[in-house]
Amino acid sequence: MNATDDTLTKEQIEHFAKRIQARKTLLLEEIRQVLARSSQEHEADLIGGVGDAGDAAATSLLREITESEVIRDVGEVRDIAAAEQRLASGRYGICIDCEEPIRYKRLDAYPTAKRCIACQERREKLKAPSPYTGR
Repeated sequence: MNATDDTLTKEQIEHFAKRIQARKTLLLEEIRQVLARSSQEHEADLIGGVGDAGDAAATSLLREITESEVIRDVGEVRDIAAAEQRLASGRYGICIDCEEPIRYKRLDAYPTAKRCIACQERREKLKAPSPYTGR
């Protein structure tokens, strides 16, 4: 890693560590609440049954939304766990691809960023589907 103006200070790293921990706490509580609510709703369905086809469709849709919320939140918790590992190993704020510092501005917007913006854009471009060429 090159020492540049983008290298994070100890105070900045501590700031991001606190933000990451706060977000993790919030997400884990949200996951717990969603799963508890889902469990209660499932029990109510078993006890009371579903009224009609519209109720069944609404219940199914709500269940799918709940599952999507949990999947999204669990993905973010995984990103947080990876950021915590980088914090513990002294690699936080260093791009996992090019090993250059990740700019403070990017980390401020996205504290769990593991790549600098250039490497992230390159990765997204490589993973993006090719545009239709008409051939």
